[in-house]
Amino acid sequence: MISAENKRPLQTPSPSALGVRRSLTPFNINVEGGAELLFDGVKKHQVTLPCQPEPWDIRNLLKWIKQNLLKERPELFMQGDSVRPGILVLINDADWELMGELDYKLQDQDNVLFISTLHGG
Repeated sequence: MISAENKRPLQTPSPSALGVRRSLTPFNINVEGGAELLFDGVKKHQVTLPCQPEPWDIRNLLKWIKQNLLKERPELFMQGDSVRPGILVLINDADWELMGELDYKLQDQDNVLFISTLHGG
């Protein structure tokens, strides 16, 4: 497209300039320690999150997981907007408490691991 005034090609703004964030490259979500039973027994999930105006954080990821991956008994995995006590969360092998918990901004190729430490007896 050419501008009528300057006869120069018009530049198309990037998606980020328009307030649309590109989707993350695929990253891994792993669920272990028995919690995988709530996800149809699937332990490893490679996901690509849809574009949204704000960067993805763990808070939004948990909402997405609840809507898209969690298959049964969400009350055993989530409590309010967070994971239930007894679910250990690791981001790239580090405790999420060191990473900012719900406010951690997801990066390309992150690995997020949920481990249930609750076991029946």
